Amino acid sequence: MQIDAFRSQGKTLVFTNGCFDIVHPGHIHCLIEAKELGDVLVVGINSDASVRRLKGPGRPVVDERSRTIVVAAFSAVDAVVLFDEDTPDELIAALRPDVLVKGSEYTVEQMDGVAFVKSYGGKIVRIPMLPGYSSTSIINRRS
Repeated sequence: MQIDAFRSQGKTLVFTNGCFDIVHPGHIHCLIEAKELGDVLVVGINSDASVRRLKGPGRPVVDERSRTIVVAAFSAVDAVVLFDEDTPDELIAALRPDVLVKGSEYTVEQMDGVAFVKSYGGKIVRIPMLPGYSSTSIINRRS
């Protein structure tokens, strides 16, 4: 696995996740800030089925393949992993990130994987949101 190679090189692994249904400046801001917290940024992306379970039958607007391609194209992102579960807990357990990141719209209590990451000394970081940006609010404005 590529992650093992990064670890053997002593690189700091940062992980964040989301649906990334309609990518907007808030996502870009979060990814750039997350990358600055370590050497390697891995982004977990919810599968289409997972997004439907979490957001409802009209979502995602953009399919998982397209969302994965778009997020992987950002220079701040080193790897993208698609996951089908409702939470990234299994992925976090497999990756064992040094830093777990979410946007500040989530409290630490709402973040998945916090207890696990803290159990081995990993850091938890919440990145301040850019006001006015969320995929849901963009979709609702268009309805």
